[in-house]
This record gives sequence, structure tokens and C-alpha cells, in this order.
Amino acid sequence: MKALKFLTIITVLTFVLFSFTSFIQEEWVVPEKYVNMTNPTDPEVDKSIGKSLYNKHCKSCHGKEGYGDGNKADEVEGDLGDFSTEEYQAQTDGELFYKTSFGRDDMPEYTKKMPDDEDRWLIVNYMRTLLEE
Repeated sequence: MKALKFLTIITVLTFVLFSFTSFIQEEWVVPEKYVNMTNPTDPEVDKSIGKSLYNKHCKSCHGKEGYGDGNKADEVEGDLGDFSTEEYQAQTDGELFYKTSFGRDDMPEYTKKMPDDEDRWLIVNYMRTLLEE
């Protein structure tokens, strides 16, 4: 009888652990070539273009302030990120460019919707303005 209770507890714990780990999103590994990539645009120039592109392509999921609370956020699985945090802002411009360009899971790839790299760099520049102070 004790062995049956023990096996039941182990089975339940295994199920709980497996279920919990399925909710944890894997680390987003960015290729080294992008991590070290230099942003070719001037962050002080064309801020309005970056904001306009963000509003058109990103705001619906990521929200006006980048909190991950856009009107489509509930339809997306996984962590949308909070662009206003120091942790998010600690990423290199190249990492943000890569994630914005190629996406993963529910985050779409934008190389076709925005084929001009400069547009995606301008969005990176705008995302930098979302750091909460």
C-alpha cells in the first residue's frame, strides 16, 4: 500500500513538474553575428519614423508603452517582453534587430513585411526610448 501511495505521489509530482516546464519559454538565442552587430542608423534622427513603424507593426501586441499589453496580447502565447525594463534594454541593438527581423513562435518574421533593414533598425531606436525611468 505504501509503495502505491509513493508511486502515485511520484507520478503526480512528475506531471506537475512537466506541466510547469512547458510554460517556461526557452531562452531566445541570438546568433553571435547579430549580438555584435552595430546599428547603422543615428538614434537621434528619424525618431518619428521609428515610432510610426512601431505603431503600425508592433503596438497591437507589445502595447503603446512596450509593456506587452497590446490589444492582441491575449491572443499570443509566450512572453511578449516588457521593453521598459532594464533587463530588456540591456540587450544589444543587434539582438533586438535580430528578434524584430526573424521572430519566433508567435512573433512573426518581419523581413518580408519590412524588407528594408533600416526600418527595423529605426524600430530598435524607438524601442530604446521606452525605458521606464
